[in-house]
Amino acid sequence: MNRTPILFLNVLVIATCGLVYELLAGTLASYVLGDSVTQFSLIIGIYLSALGVGSWLSRFVERELARRFVDVELAVAVVGGASAPLLFLSFAHLSYFHVVLYALVFFIGVLVGLEIPLLMRIMKDHLDFKELVARVLAFDYAGALIASLLFPIFLVPKLGLVRTSLLFGFLNAGVGLWATWLMRPIIGGGVTRLRAQACVVLALLAVAFVKADALTSLAEDAMFADDIVYTKTTHYQRIVVTRNRAGFQLFLNGNLQFSSADEYRYHEALVHPALALAAEGGREVRRVLVLGGGDGLALREILKYPSVREVVLVDLDPDMTELSRRFPPLARLNQNSFEDPRVRVVNEDAMIWLERDEPPFDAAIVDFPDPNSFALGKLYTTRFYRLLKERLAPEAAVSVQSTSPLFARNSYWCIVRTLEAAGFQVRPYYTAVPSFGVWGFALARRTPFEVPAHAPQVALKFLDDASLPAMFMLSADLGPVPVEVNRLDNQSLVRYYEAEWRRYE
Repeated sequence: MNRTPILFLNVLVIATCGLVYELLAGTLASYVLGDSVTQFSLIIGIYLSALGVGSWLSRFVERELARRFVDVELAVAVVGGASAPLLFLSFAHLSYFHVVLYALVFFIGVLVGLEIPLLMRIMKDHLDFKELVARVLAFDYAGALIASLLFPIFLVPKLGLVRTSLLFGFLNAGVGLWATWLMRPIIGGGVTRLRAQACVVLALLAVAFVKADALTSLAEDAMFADDIVYTKTTHYQRIVVTRNRAGFQLFLNGNLQFSSADEYRYHEALVHPALALAAEGGREVRRVLVLGGGDGLALREILKYPSVREVVLVDLDPDMTELSRRFPPLARLNQNSFEDPRVRVVNEDAMIWLERDEPPFDAAIVDFPDPNSFALGKLYTTRFYRLLKERLAPEAAVSVQSTSPLFARNSYWCIVRTLEAAGFQVRPYYTAVPSFGVWGFALARRTPFEVPAHAPQVALKFLDDASLPAMFMLSADLGPVPVEVNRLDNQSLVRYYEAEWRRYE
């Protein structure tokens, strides 16, 4: 029997599993720490260097290569398979999470770095050196491609982070067990112990896979201060809803989006200055665009205006815009805004959607999550704001959630300056939201304007004729600072954001 093709399939599995473990660590680090760019960069560097260390260490394995290969496979299965639940639990219970994260990535990288050199030495008697290296590297890179495609498209959305790591640990253990038959002639000695070890590892991983939801809940219960009442891993993010005596809270990838106890302050400040400005001079606000805002709370405020005939809400994640139907307390909070016939929901990338030809909008509300990644940072660039401007009527008004001018002052003013560079006249403003502290927004229009003097005549909880103009009076510690404009080719805003919020971790 020619075992060489099967051994090359082992290379494919090893490479796929190794990259999946790296992607898992990077995703988990950005999820729990928020610093996505830095974390992914560090994890990639640590993992690649660990592969080199593992390859170098393989030179010291001189005897029983096949037996050592099986041992390494089982070690990767245990460590890699347990990596996601272990990192979740470490973040929840240990103050030195970074140490555990980087040590785990390094250890997995060393083990994966050992595997392929050992396989190459095992196969050297079946192929000449040139053919051996060419095929091994080809399968190695093919495995990396498979992992990079499967991870975001299928594995995380369908299985979640914990089940993904356990599944690939199961694959590694399966390779180890299969190797005890495939390499039986060259293992030497008895293989009963190796097979028993592999079966134990497979059984433990299978049980953990079945109990993955309990493992995730155990970790998340320690990460969040309040009881978790809803969770969902989507193609784009992890949705978690918690509840306490004051109400419920929505988290996306571990970042608080709102608390039901005080969200009205945020959403009234976000929506009504723009609609008041758009309605100046007796103009009717008929068409409104909402970018982001999949919780429906900005919709609730917009739908208070009798003149509004259509609201188009563009949010990438359909699971976010469906959350109201799956979690009734949110539907009650947003007053069933998604059921209003005036609302049209579009689940698409906002930047791509803005390139479509649409009738002009009288107002736009931009309610994206904070720019903590390049994927979000592109939605705060001059390119994005110019596309938005093309979809607006000449006197249309725009409001943009702009992070905290107190805690992230450079980030805040970067958003303001970017809007200006895109051709908008901008008036910065802020309000206090207890769950967030001082929170900033930007009000913009193509032509110069004055701050609206009167609050709209709709049902409001905190905004009135006194508080509306007061929001535009920035104190000295919130004032302008010199910043770069955020463009697609520099993503300055993401760098500002990560540097500033890292101080509060």
